[in-house]
Amino acid sequence: MTQPYYPAPGHVPYQVLPRYRQLRTFAVVAIVLMGLTALVAVLQSVLMWRSYDKVKNFIFLNLTEDELDGAMSAAVGGGWVVNILGYLLFGTAIAYLLWLWYARENTDFLNSPLAPRPPVRPGQGLHRRSSGWVVGAWFCPIVQFWYPLQVVQDVVAASEPLEQPGAAKTPQIRTLIYSWWVGWVGYWVIILAGLLTAAVGTIAFIVQLVDVTEDRDRSVAFYGFQDVMVQVALWVDIGFSVAALLLMVATVAMALLMLQVGRWQQQQVTLPPMAPVQDFRPPSFPSYRPMS
Repeated sequence: MTQPYYPAPGHVPYQVLPRYRQLRTFAVVAIVLMGLTALVAVLQSVLMWRSYDKVKNFIFLNLTEDELDGAMSAAVGGGWVVNILGYLLFGTAIAYLLWLWYARENTDFLNSPLAPRPPVRPGQGLHRRSSGWVVGAWFCPIVQFWYPLQVVQDVVAASEPLEQPGAAKTPQIRTLIYSWWVGWVGYWVIILAGLLTAAVGTIAFIVQLVDVTEDRDRSVAFYGFQDVMVQVALWVDIGFSVAALLLMVATVAMALLMLQVGRWQQQQVTLPPMAPVQDFRPPSFPSYRPMS
């Protein structure tokens, strides 16, 4: 039979208790960074279209050696734009993960005995994934395509007002969640596919150029390859434009979702005003008179 555990005198078991944090500052910072990132992505797409003629001249070997470096950087919209976009993506990731982490912690607080209102739903089983997946889900291969979605869905569901059960499953909220996720995943799939296509195409172009330089008989095949590369450059530009549009959709959807979650959590942590206390007057009792 298992003996019950009794702590030693003076020993208090350590336990990390959930706490509540205001999300407004984290949300505002993350939303601003997300908006700037989306705008820079649109700018990159515009610059890529403006440099399309330079890319074609590079493919058809109509550039001098001095213009060659500029054409290579123009193929991805300019080196400075790529650098700014990378910094913004890094900063946005930190700000957003901080918001998501604290939003997750707030749900544990709001569904614990420490909450201002006694929770209706139990604190256990609110989330399908442990708290470590709030960060790890975005970087773990394969599961990164659905674990982050589950983390956000559970945070939203655990944040809904107790007085409005099912608010997290309304069509409006579901539209925001899936619009954000489709836009975010679609953006990265297109960007990575476009970069891989551009890299493979550039390597193949250089190999073909070296071969035709050594053997003039391959010039006819090289001319056909140049036409293919022009089409590849066109589709890469189209892909980056679609990716920028998807990132804008994901940004707007997540911004609205973050603000809604913040309002829901603040609504739960704010107690209703107490009723005014009426003046208390003690009851009067007859004075004590000793019996004669």
